[in-house]
Amino acid sequence: MGPRYTDAVTSPPPLGADLRRGPLRAGDRVQLTDPKGRHNTIELASGKTFHTYRGTFAHDDLIGRPDATVITTTGGVDYLAMRPLLADWVLAMPRGAAVVYPKDAAQIVAMADIYPGARVIEAGAGSGGLTMSLLRAIGTHGSLHSVERRADFAAIARANVEAFFGGPHPAWRLDVGDLADVVARETDDAGPHPIADRMVLDMLAPWENLDAAAGALEPGGVLIAYVATVTQLSRLAEAVRDDGRFTEPAAWESMVRGWHLEGLAVRPDHRMIAHTGFLLATRRMAPGVPPPARRRRPAPGAYSDVPWAPEDLGERVPSNRKIRKVRAAIVHEDAGETS
Repeated sequence: MGPRYTDAVTSPPPLGADLRRGPLRAGDRVQLTDPKGRHNTIELASGKTFHTYRGTFAHDDLIGRPDATVITTTGGVDYLAMRPLLADWVLAMPRGAAVVYPKDAAQIVAMADIYPGARVIEAGAGSGGLTMSLLRAIGTHGSLHSVERRADFAAIARANVEAFFGGPHPAWRLDVGDLADVVARETDDAGPHPIADRMVLDMLAPWENLDAAAGALEPGGVLIAYVATVTQLSRLAEAVRDDGRFTEPAAWESMVRGWHLEGLAVRPDHRMIAHTGFLLATRRMAPGVPPPARRRRPAPGAYSDVPWAPEDLGERVPSNRKIRKVRAAIVHEDAGETS
């Protein structure tokens, strides 16, 4: 931890100081919440004014005041002013690519077991939302190597990450290029030693990089991928199984439903953060050791070379006995009408 910052009003602290303590400073981002729970995020600057249809207030009225304070506009409306949490920052920051939602980032950090000091490879960086969570988890003694194919996305990610941490993070390296090429170069430099403990893939076709992941990961290392569609999930799972260097994959999604709390009116919110993407996790086997054979028997129709059965499509097939009974009843009705 760097030295405590004393000149709290005029300039931001150096990287390593705690940006989330002490009074509000010029250059801080602040989240403003109105009485209806709506958010605005601003960057404090001396001499500027926040304008809203419900009045204004000067930034200087907030600078130097403690975090989690209330500011009143000229229209008499109170705003709660707080430094944004990481989850707030990710949802409010400028973005090029779609961000990994905080609920999924939390699952990635927990289920991939991202720990302080870990060596992590991330592809791609997108807008930097997941990158911030990974850097928070590994600390300054770990290493995060992010690879992004698009230079414009990489520039946005770098700007967002450095704005959040107050400067370049000492544990982060960002390259523009193809993951397989970057990993091949790094593994050649490292010789026979694996270069990563964890690998996070957020890309369109992660199955194309399984060879790179197997070459980079320590035995027992975790590979976790974020994909958007069922088709991607299915193809990735089968590619992991066919590769033979990873454990049986596990897949899941997370949904977050808030609750309305108002006196005795305690009920689920009408809106929720439902499906955003799927996560698939697997672990690197030791070199030359195949994973145990699967003992589960796949259901009929699970693979394309097995014909689809009506049951697989959700169709309920009536029994022959029921068909005979219905047919007999129809014949009986017809005979009664004829007579």
